[in-house]
Amino acid sequence: MTKRIGIIGSGRFGDALVQALASQGAEIVLMDTDRRKIQELSDYVTKAVEGDATNIHALEEAGFASCDTVVVAIGENIEGSVMATVNCKDLGVRTVVAKASSEVHGRVLRRVGADVVIFPNRDRAQRLARSLMTTSQVDLFEIADGLCAAEVPTPEAVADKTLAEADIRRAFDVTVLAVRRLDDADPAAPRQLLIPKADTLIRSDDRLLIFGTSEQIDAFAQA
Repeated sequence: MTKRIGIIGSGRFGDALVQALASQGAEIVLMDTDRRKIQELSDYVTKAVEGDATNIHALEEAGFASCDTVVVAIGENIEGSVMATVNCKDLGVRTVVAKASSEVHGRVLRRVGADVVIFPNRDRAQRLARSLMTTSQVDLFEIADGLCAAEVPTPEAVADKTLAEADIRRAFDVTVLAVRRLDDADPAAPRQLLIPKADTLIRSDDRLLIFGTSEQIDAFAQA
């Protein structure tokens, strides 16, 4: 199923993200106030709209409510990025990724509902594109190009098996680095972190920290 990604803002970061997502076959809806930038990127996107993302009706008419994820890539206009983030969440967008220009800006974005905050000097557009294009709902942290760590719920295929029985390394080509497990005495307490051994039983309610490529992690998460 093709992912529908909304991008608000087409500065250097937004431009690079559009091209990276387009190369991976994403369906892209782009909005910017700059007509020239919209025209330059129109060949890469499914729909390009000249509009103001601080206007929730403009976002709704452009189709952002139907996007799987929206990236608010507005540059130095902090008020605009905050309003665009609020509007996307009000439209019911499940995941809003917002670009921040400073730590303070990032805190404000989180406060108003951004699910993920990125800092362009630390987060590359191509890496974000690969993370957005995974087909499972997995939070990826890219360590190097193509190699990621991720925390995933226990897939049905390995539940109630020991690490040795599941043979995850051979079957899925990913490595289980750690297990985060509910405290039996107090399920509301923070999960316990376990370094698994061959005889560690993987429970259905565990969360597994794994290492591999984004494609391998995606396949394992859906097993």
